[in-house]
Amino acid sequence: MGEIGEDQVRQCETDSTVHTGSVATVIPRSVVDLLGVTKRGQRTITLADGHQEVVDVTHAVFVEIMGRDTVEECLVLGDEVLIGHTVLEKTGLFIDYVGCRLVPNPAHPDQTVLKVKGFGR
Repeated sequence: MGEIGEDQVRQCETDSTVHTGSVATVIPRSVVDLLGVTKRGQRTITLADGHQEVVDVTHAVFVEIMGRDTVEECLVLGDEVLIGHTVLEKTGLFIDYVGCRLVPNPAHPDQTVLKVKGFGR
């Protein structure tokens, strides 16, 4: 795939819910269509009620939250944007359950620092 011009980049600002029970990020078909994101494949998922469903998975979507960003493949499902654990991990954001908000990792409030285990010097 080639690069596109900056004037061809599509973006969408949405309200979203941080879903503590979801590993993956979920976006509705309407957002996929608005962004022009293509399908990369399909995945079998297990929903909260225990039943399984096959859903589309997107190519990379750039996600920015509170000035921190990452690239994420997204599951296509439902009618709202749900932010899963992988985006929180990759952006260094924590859930403040008392304040019902996202906060930067207190150990690294000014930047995202990713953990990589298994590699030592």
